[in-house]
Amino acid sequence: MSLFTHRAYWRWSAGVQFARLPATMAPLAFTLLTTATTGSYRLGGVLMSVYVAAEMLCAVPVGRLLDRVGPSRGLPALLLLTGAGFVAVALAADAPAPVLVAVVLLPGIAGGALSGGFRTLLADTVDDELLPRAISVDAMILEGVLIGGPALVALLDLAGPFVPVAAMAVACVVAAALVPRRAGERERVESGDDVPPARLGTYLPWLCCAFTVGLLLSTVEVAPLPLVQRLGAPETAAPVVIAVLSGASIAGSALYAWRGKTGDPRLFLAGFVAGGLALAADLGWAGLLGSVAVIGACTGPLVATTSVNLQRVLPKNRRSAGFSLSFTVQAAGFGLGSLAVGVLPLWLAPLFGVFAAAIAGAMLVAKPARAIGTVSVTS
Repeated sequence: MSLFTHRAYWRWSAGVQFARLPATMAPLAFTLLTTATTGSYRLGGVLMSVYVAAEMLCAVPVGRLLDRVGPSRGLPALLLLTGAGFVAVALAADAPAPVLVAVVLLPGIAGGALSGGFRTLLADTVDDELLPRAISVDAMILEGVLIGGPALVALLDLAGPFVPVAAMAVACVVAAALVPRRAGERERVESGDDVPPARLGTYLPWLCCAFTVGLLLSTVEVAPLPLVQRLGAPETAAPVVIAVLSGASIAGSALYAWRGKTGDPRLFLAGFVAGGLALAADLGWAGLLGSVAVIGACTGPLVATTSVNLQRVLPKNRRSAGFSLSFTVQAAGFGLGSLAVGVLPLWLAPLFGVFAAAIAGAMLVAKPARAIGTVSVTS
């Protein structure tokens, strides 16, 4: 079956995009809400930090719970709890800051494993041959969600500062309605404890790949302004860097989906190394845009091939927890990359991503060819 006529996949895709939308809306929505109620944007930043910290700390435990009850049963409940948490945040907006900080823990705790649960369901929505293409198409759509979330907040804020947070709750409810259903008996079999987890060394190379994506990508996404200022360009040139990164990422994912093969992650890691070194070297406009384009073009394929290979080594009764851990590791890389831009010289920050990519590649050099071999995909 072609992916583009695969109804179950597009239902899954619609569900996961609605589930992702609140996270892309949250930074601006929290800032606008607290600015309107307290006159300061700083509390919004604190709320976002607490929200993300709760997601990261609870992603694996909640993912393990999803593995036990089954993602198609557990995800609707988690999404409704997350939506209720956003409603609570909106209702508590006028409360003292400590109360609001405590309330924002609710959507953070409930929402930490949503991405891992949806990724687990994807394994049952499409077959193995379509999986690489499905992940690549999803990566392309994700770019639109990342851009559309803040734009939607800015539009809804015209109706009042509480409206964007309410819309985040509505998005969770819609996502809950779109969660694909599986046979309950099959879920009970897969959620049992009869399959032992593999050793950490089996997962570590793929977790390192996920960490590398977040680490190097954040270097570009957080630092477009200093990157162009280093070349003597005005601030208005900064969006050009992000546009090249996003365009290259979409093009790379599209090419990867068109080829329809899992691919060798070492090739994409080598692209990260080359792009990161060029970014650090300050080679003028050609070097900046070329390095950003290489990093962007390798991002989607590296995410897809990492996800496919991680699924191969994860037991079925550990997938939600395993994918939640992968997304958490990637988010940790993004946070550390952002921190590196803030505290280190600009030329040094990309080298951490280069080092991580080199380590991940070295881990994969010793792996058997069959562990990272390509898989052909039908159209």
